[in-house]
Amino acid sequence: MGQRTRKLIGTIVLMVFVPVYALVAMTVATVRLQDASTFSQTVFFAIAGLIWVIPAGAVIWWMQRGENRPPERS
Repeated sequence: MGQRTRKLIGTIVLMVFVPVYALVAMTVATVRLQDASTFSQTVFFAIAGLIWVIPAGAVIWWMQRGENRPPERS
């Protein structure tokens, strides 16, 4: 698969993943943290606000990967 194709697929994946992740995090916070303290809510949103970076970084790493084939000799 060429790098241009990987970048297209990765961009689409990120454009879908980030909003879905944000909606899931907000839903979890609404259901689970409704009566929690302000400190607990702050900690949850700080962690949830940073954790999406791990899968997004993996997708970006995959998008930037080059073709690892050695050149053919004739």
